[in-house]
Amino acid sequence: MKQFRIKDNSITKKEDFYKVHNLVSCIVDKSLEQLEREGVFVFPELVKNCEDITKDQMILQSFNNYYRAGNVMGFIGMGDERIVIKSRFSGEKEDYFFQYLLERVLEVPNIVNLYTDASQDNQLYNLLLFLFPHYLKAAIRKGLFKTYIRREYNDTNVKGNIDIARHIKKNIPFVGKIAYSQREYAYDNYLMELIRHTIEFIKSKSYGHKLLATIKDEVDLVVSATSDYREVDRRQIIIKNQNKAVRNAFFQEYRSLQQLCILILRNEKHQFGLGTRRVYGILFDGAWLWEEYVNMLIGDKFYHPMNKGGYGAQWLFNGKGLIYPDFIGMDHTHRVVADAKYKSVENIGNKDYLQVLAYMFRFDAKKGYYLYPESNDGEDVELFLNTGVSFEKNVKTRDDISVIKHGLKIPNGSSSYNDFKVMIRKHEEEFKSTMKL
Repeated sequence: MKQFRIKDNSITKKEDFYKVHNLVSCIVDKSLEQLEREGVFVFPELVKNCEDITKDQMILQSFNNYYRAGNVMGFIGMGDERIVIKSRFSGEKEDYFFQYLLERVLEVPNIVNLYTDASQDNQLYNLLLFLFPHYLKAAIRKGLFKTYIRREYNDTNVKGNIDIARHIKKNIPFVGKIAYSQREYAYDNYLMELIRHTIEFIKSKSYGHKLLATIKDEVDLVVSATSDYREVDRRQIIIKNQNKAVRNAFFQEYRSLQQLCILILRNEKHQFGLGTRRVYGILFDGAWLWEEYVNMLIGDKFYHPMNKGGYGAQWLFNGKGLIYPDFIGMDHTHRVVADAKYKSVENIGNKDYLQVLAYMFRFDAKKGYYLYPESNDGEDVELFLNTGVSFEKNVKTRDDISVIKHGLKIPNGSSSYNDFKVMIRKHEEEFKSTMKL
């Protein structure tokens, strides 16, 4: 296996990619939307109202003699070549931070070792399986997927179109039955059958029952809705779903689940990387992971609108100026807004200031926060708003309105993943306790 490691949002010389030049030639300057169509799994799904990760974002963008990495982490490969994209806040020899984000936000156990080439195909495949509960939960929240299907019958209660060829085949000599078919609005359809096949496949794994126990109610709903399930139909069900993707925007969660199930079942025997020209991979939006992780830490004191799901949208004006502030303090008497920034403190600048100040003005907040991963031993930076105009030489600093850069210390140099978790949990408590709310 030829493997090359980079960090997200990094700039690397083109010549350094010589080991994986075939892979680079297939992915460079291609958008995430293009790569997703070719078989790369992007989490979460790319949607329109999204500031941090967009359909035209690139994994590798070429300029002069360099390649610039995008804002995603994970794995992408082709044949025997693979690029591992680490978090820029990880250490040089490990990426415990990325693994920790997956574990906390998606409840994915520590199964992915970015630096172990042996059996890495199995590790990447297992990661798909461990994403299944998250996607099933999100889809079932919309209710069971229901659509029109055509069913065939052969009885005396004719209600649909008579099938002459099938009637002659089944009912000659005539014994009173008629072969017919009718269109029905049903839960037991091609997509629910695909989900059922995925559930049954996961059950066959050594850890399958334990994994599915976390979504027992959702699994029971799917099983009860798919009475026509037969294991021998699996290949036919996969093909039908590949040719009939979910299009209804209301069921976009089911579209993501459909893609995941196809990947799981299609790779059951072939694993990742089959074929010399097939691009494969799993990529995660680092900014989204960071934002959801921060919400787990401070969600008891903040509202959390979600731009990717279209939940909690706010307006600057009457029906104009749609905004999705990351966090709005619940204390309306001393309102605070906060913005999760998956970037280094020195890169939090002018556009970020204007964004949070607009949110503060909109929600009558005197204090705003930038919440970012801190890879060094930096201290909070509080910036107080100016008043006055330089032309009138009356500029001075206000003491009642400020924005604060508040970092969560990310441990580096941990001897093991368990050691990393002990250290970062201590930093989490410090992070929450030192916010001036």
